[in-house]
Formats: sequence, C-alpha cells, structure tokens
Amino acid sequence: QTLSGGMRQRVALARTLYEDRPIVLMDEPFSALDSITRLRIQNLAAELLAGRTVLLITHDPLEACRLGHALFVLSGAPARLGAPLHVPGPPPRAADDIALLQTQGALMRTLTEAAAP
Repeated sequence: QTLSGGMRQRVALARTLYEDRPIVLMDEPFSALDSITRLRIQNLAAELLAGRTVLLITHDPLEACRLGHALFVLSGAPARLGAPLHVPGPPPRAADDIALLQTQGALMRTLTEAAAP
C-alpha cells in the first residue's frame, strides 16, 4: 500500500523530530495536510522544536507568522534575501493574535512589492 501525501508528511516530520538534531531544515512540511491537522501538527512541531535552529520554507504567510521568529522573503532573479520581519512572542502564535495579524499584513505588503514588475 502507498501512503497519502499527508501521511507521508507526518512520517517525515515524525522522523525529523525523532532525530533530535540541533539544526532542522523543513521544506513545506505541512502543505499536504488539511487545515485542522495542519494547525495541530504546527503546534506540536513548535513545541518539540523549541530551542533548536529551524529553517522553515513555506509559501503560506499565516504559517510563517505562526511559527517564525524572523521572516525572510526571497525575490528577484537572481534571488535576493530581503530584510527580516520579526514576529513578537513565542511560537506557535494564535491565528487571531493581533501582533501576528499585523506582521502578516506587513509580510503581504512585502510579498506584493517583491512580485511587482
């Protein structure tokens, strides 16, 4: 039998958390999950990865704001790394947190400017 995309991602995340490495690279780890499972797994990952260095690559602004400390946007060709946006408070942040929503607004403005011709 084959596993669904969501199940494969859960297995990969479990493996990552089990390895207990000090530096963790996560490339779109929650993208194949439904929204409720995504929030639950994000909360679990934030709890289990606290104190480690994590590079999370995502195309989801809310996910970046819920889980990140410093948010970077790559833009242009060749790609350039923009100035970081800092999110106050420890992750995981509630989706309706005022500071998160303000940061998400700033991130969306940055993304819109980066995508402008």
